[in-house]
Amino acid sequence: MKDALRNEVCEFVGRHGALRETRPWGAPRVGFVAAEDPGFGELRRLLGPRHSMPRDLMPSAASVVAVFVPYDRDVARANRPGEPVAREWCVTHNEVNGLLVDLGEHLAGWLAGKGHVLTAIPDSHAFDPDRVVADWSHKHVAVLAGLGRPGLHTMLITEQGCVGRVWSYLTDVPLASDPRVEHEPCLRRAGDDCADCVERCVGDALHLEGLDPHACYAQCLRNGGRFPDLAVDDLCGKCAVGVPCSHVDPVARRARSRRR
Repeated sequence: MKDALRNEVCEFVGRHGALRETRPWGAPRVGFVAAEDPGFGELRRLLGPRHSMPRDLMPSAASVVAVFVPYDRDVARANRPGEPVAREWCVTHNEVNGLLVDLGEHLAGWLAGKGHVLTAIPDSHAFDPDRVVADWSHKHVAVLAGLGRPGLHTMLITEQGCVGRVWSYLTDVPLASDPRVEHEPCLRRAGDDCADCVERCVGDALHLEGLDPHACYAQCLRNGGRFPDLAVDDLCGKCAVGVPCSHVDPVARRARSRRR
């Protein structure tokens, strides 16, 4: 069933892209984690007791499907200059969000035909602006599903880098957890002196000691209202673009180069 689900996700995302003259996203990555995986207990200890467990949101949940959709390099390139967020970045965020909502509806129908249920978890589920945290972290769930690990900038770094959107879905299909990424994909956390993401931060939110989430959120809110015609524009993303991990896992790439 894992292969069938992966293929269905990839084919759906590809069909959506085929309907456009330009496609601002690339091929998705898909990972799985069992609802009973002890990693969810780790998340509660890390993120606090309010972080939901899979069966808090879907009592019949047996597994979680995590999906990462990378943005096109041109989108990242557009967001590099200056302090304000680029329109292209906001447009792509909204389009990929819509894509992932449609994907959830498609997968729910596809699995219903096989006698199963799937539920999508909304973006920023039960987000608390005072704590700057949601009650379900798609990013951390994606870590449990083997898609990557957070970098110094706290963004998820996958094999396709950190520039993209991550989402997760609950299903009653029993699936074993995929292996987690064991190495640190962040150059800094792997022992390098890279601090490019810190230098890229425009809101004085990111430092070598870590991220100030309130300062980061404040910078996103400063961008809000720039593009009133867009559903969401309170974004930033500057720390993720123009850095070694934007579109690749730089540590894995370096390891491959050394083996040649």
